[in-house]
Amino acid sequence: MIHNYDEFCEELLKNGFSMGGGNPHGIYAAIPFSWEEQEFLNTPVKWHTGDPETDPWQWRMRVLKEREDIAYSKVFFNTSGYITKEWYPYFLAVRQGGECFEEAYENGSLSRTSKEIYQIVCDCKESACHEIKRIGGFGKEDKGRFEKAVVELQMRMYITICGYAKKTNRQGQPYGWESSVFCTPEHFWGEDILQRAQRISKQEAEERITKQVLKLNPDADKRMIRKFIYG
Repeated sequence: MIHNYDEFCEELLKNGFSMGGGNPHGIYAAIPFSWEEQEFLNTPVKWHTGDPETDPWQWRMRVLKEREDIAYSKVFFNTSGYITKEWYPYFLAVRQGGECFEEAYENGSLSRTSKEIYQIVCDCKESACHEIKRIGGFGKEDKGRFEKAVVELQMRMYITICGYAKKTNRQGQPYGWESSVFCTPEHFWGEDILQRAQRISKQEAEERITKQVLKLNPDADKRMIRKFIYG
């Protein structure tokens, strides 16, 4: 059982990946219980308490601020998950298949909105969600296609979360809720991450991830494993 943030990081580095929330989705979650379920469990780990040592909701921000070997983004089943630096190239190899963004876009597998967002992220190096909307001129009427494209880009691993930021007023003071800050995986990890992924075939990546999933959860369904791997 995980008791605190440090143990959580150790578990992640040992296992390679995890769902971000308390639902394992038939695969694996380092913290395998939700906010609703925790009251029935004898554990110091509690969701949404605000304690940085024992609240898994705080850990997603801590890994991005404090570590250089764990990524957090919407990478599994259109929802959040963690992937360590060791395992990231294997998921990249599967999700992108060696295609750069422009190749994937020209092949018709990515939307025009995704291209607009991706270009902003590349130009800015790092850009908060609210800044992407402002720069791209995305209004309330664009909410559906904007959110869909942001998830699509994360699932295809062309962008990843690298932090959180609030809007600022004219005096430069932050206000409101924090929003995700995005960058490209090569900005997050360094260019070497793409080179490592290109040396791995889809078949090799799928086989290795499948083997690791079954190690973590021997009862995992083959169809769910494939969906987990390919997004």
